[in-house]
Amino acid sequence: MAAVSHTRAGSGGGVAASVSLSTLTIEEHTMRYAHLGREPRIDPTAVVAPTAVISGDVTIGPDCQILHGAVITAEGGPITLGRSVIVMENALVRASATHPVHIGDHTLVGPMASISGATVGDEVFLATGVRVFNGARIGDRSEVRINAVVHLRTVLPERSVVPISWVAVGDPAIVVSPDKHDEIWARQQELDFPGYVFGLDRDTPDLMVQLTERYGRSLARHADDTPVD
Repeated sequence: MAAVSHTRAGSGGGVAASVSLSTLTIEEHTMRYAHLGREPRIDPTAVVAPTAVISGDVTIGPDCQILHGAVITAEGGPITLGRSVIVMENALVRASATHPVHIGDHTLVGPMASISGATVGDEVFLATGVRVFNGARIGDRSEVRINAVVHLRTVLPERSVVPISWVAVGDPAIVVSPDKHDEIWARQQELDFPGYVFGLDRDTPDLMVQLTERYGRSLARHADDTPVD
């Protein structure tokens, strides 16, 4: 199977060169969208795969590489990627109105990783399947290994290491194995995920009804998104 081409931002209005797959020629487009009146800004030296989705108030810096299936979506708050950031296949980077995202220079976001409303420093390695939640801050030159979690409002100092599948939680952070449920929950409960992220009391009787209705209204604003040439 022929390799699918990438497109450099700013070349041909975001339209990649045609690629030939056997005798079939396919025109591919970078999927960029304006959201809430804000358009992505992509440095002309950045390379964005044609199947990556870039939506809203997103700034992608020089020499960044955004691979196939990645989604970078600014849902009310800005997202900024520094120089030479790599966002690999099927990774998700999401900001909200109250939780922007910043990813520092020379940081790698691995395949299937997810960053929501967090600040990630320079020269950080986020491996495959890592989850970083709202309000987290990861210091420069840290390493978060495969399937590890950095929970909301957690602060990791410079050169931190979170082992495979382990959980970092709290400020100051503790880093524990996933079987330490009670220890994790004791710190996690204090961080108040539903209150911090959704503005809802955990003891609300119909918590999930209110959460999905409130969040759904916010997400529904994507119905008004417009493609950016």
